[in-house]
Amino acid sequence: MLYELNLDNILFLDIETVPEEQHFDTLGPTKRELWEQKTRFKRKEEFSAEEFYERAGIWAEFGKIVCISVGYFNTNEHSRNFRVTSFQGEEALLLVAFKTLVETHFNDTKQLLCAHNGKEFDFPYIARRMIINGIKLPAKLDLFGKKPWEVAHLDTLELWKFGDYKHYTSLKLMAHVLGIASPKEDIDGSMVRNVYYVEKDIRRIVAYCELDVITTAQVFLRLRSDALLTDDEITRVDN
Repeated sequence: MLYELNLDNILFLDIETVPEEQHFDTLGPTKRELWEQKTRFKRKEEFSAEEFYERAGIWAEFGKIVCISVGYFNTNEHSRNFRVTSFQGEEALLLVAFKTLVETHFNDTKQLLCAHNGKEFDFPYIARRMIINGIKLPAKLDLFGKKPWEVAHLDTLELWKFGDYKHYTSLKLMAHVLGIASPKEDIDGSMVRNVYYVEKDIRRIVAYCELDVITTAQVFLRLRSDALLTDDEITRVDN
């Protein structure tokens, strides 16, 4: 089945997130209390709620999206091209722009969204932040009442699990074992908060996010035993 999918019908994506506020003490008192309750089990005795707040970006209730990068194929019998672009800026605006792209160009039933660990992170995170921002969900993210085979989501992590639900493999590790050359990354995920709030350099975050989209597409190609993308086949498009 994987080999039968038309690459042109897949939208590859990745998101970068940060805590909703730079500092814990700028949260309202109710939100601080809810954060303390939410993280109590994970923190145990090792960290205070304030110390742990630097990790708030991984929870949609306490974080926000600062970048969504997407990539999609344009293929024919003679060539193929992988176009990459990003949405950044105010969260509500980038979410609307992403929704418009999905509803305009990837709304057919045969079209799919694909991300690494997307079913556990990217897809639900985007959906929750849309609801929080008062944005109606596009059909591709509205899972209510859908049967499993009707959910138009692909997840390279899930494909690599082969039914082993205890197994987690990072995108970086998966790319390495599949022989995909790692691009020179300027930052890693643990640095996004600091780059956003302290350095205020969104371009570095966008570049990092786009590299993950390209790597996810490369992993998907390897899972199908297809040839990897060359640099000449990748086009970055300013949005």
